[in-house]
Amino acid sequence: MSALPDHSSYAVSHSPGEVLTLISSGAAATRADLSRLTGLARSTVSQRVDALIAHGFVDESGPQAGGSTGGRPPRRLRLRTREHAVAGVDLGASHCRVALMDIGGTTLATQEDPLSIGDGPDSVLRHVERTLHTLLERSEREPRTLRSIGVGVPGPVEFSTGRPVDPPIMPGWHQYPIPEFFASRFGARALVDNDVNVMALAEQRRAFPDTRFLLYIKVGTGIGCGIVADGRLHRGAQGSAGDIGHIKVSEQEDACRCGNFGCLEAVAGGAAIAAKLAGLGLDAASGSDVVRLVKSGNRDALRMVREAGRAVGEVLAGLVNFFNPDTVVLGGALAAVHDQLLAGVREAVYRRSHPLATHVLRIEPSRTGENAAAFGAGILAIEHALSPAQVDRQLARDVSS
Repeated sequence: MSALPDHSSYAVSHSPGEVLTLISSGAAATRADLSRLTGLARSTVSQRVDALIAHGFVDESGPQAGGSTGGRPPRRLRLRTREHAVAGVDLGASHCRVALMDIGGTTLATQEDPLSIGDGPDSVLRHVERTLHTLLERSEREPRTLRSIGVGVPGPVEFSTGRPVDPPIMPGWHQYPIPEFFASRFGARALVDNDVNVMALAEQRRAFPDTRFLLYIKVGTGIGCGIVADGRLHRGAQGSAGDIGHIKVSEQEDACRCGNFGCLEAVAGGAAIAAKLAGLGLDAASGSDVVRLVKSGNRDALRMVREAGRAVGEVLAGLVNFFNPDTVVLGGALAAVHDQLLAGVREAVYRRSHPLATHVLRIEPSRTGENAAAFGAGILAIEHALSPAQVDRQLARDVSS
């Protein structure tokens, strides 16, 4: 399925970048389509299209089979993907997933490795650098074809600078210049975001493309929320929107790592559930252990995951009333046992939310699964590479050089 964004809300201008937007989104397939949609003269459209062809962004080919037989059939325009690659990087607490994609959204190669985020930025990012070179070689792409890189990290990020801000499980990463690291190695722009944001983007673009208002709830060691509003990621003023893990759950007093009590994460996070199970004498140290116990039929684990679902649902009910999404997606480590988790979430949401807010609401498990963050980071990179401003800058840079 295509990872291309919905460009219908962009204002049409006369730039080559805006012309490419119409081609890449499928709104225009011929020069005549472009003239009709933009109101530009055919000669101006030809100038724009010829520039895009010359710079390797567009191919123009003969008519599709079964096309019109009256008069000379139009030649078809399509996005050229061979010379343009992007990367999506998912840095988790204990793993690194990298997906190499072309700008049409096709996945070219992927690789996952165990890796501790606590090793620090120098070690982790050098590993990503080596992995990118491996995937480029495997896909027979030159490093110079890498146009942009998306990176999802498990902590707060100031999106405008791409720098982590006091990430609790990322020692040594505070204010680290991740974009500058990749720019110096690949000459490509890197966009860095919180992992749950890029997960939400992947889910909306790939799995629920008809959805305009979506909440992605990640239930893992911690708990976070990615927000898609009118088809676009909503990050808030400083990039911290969706930090629901530290909303207080009523009548709960569990101690949280943030120093407060009763936070959703301290009640329903994978680490919190594992600690409670360990207190009962069970072998549980992480969310993956909780999943293992649930799948083995352990009654205590089943009960606690269902209770965690109710706690998540209690917070989510307020979000549903406030934001009125049409889709809520549950992902993260505990989503692997989504039957039990979803049952608790749905129970609380439908009991506590206003009927109008839940009239068309669907609450579903993630469809992109463990690849959500890597794919979402790749989509973030694609949307940057195909943005009209970026395309126009590249064409101007190529002309001046």
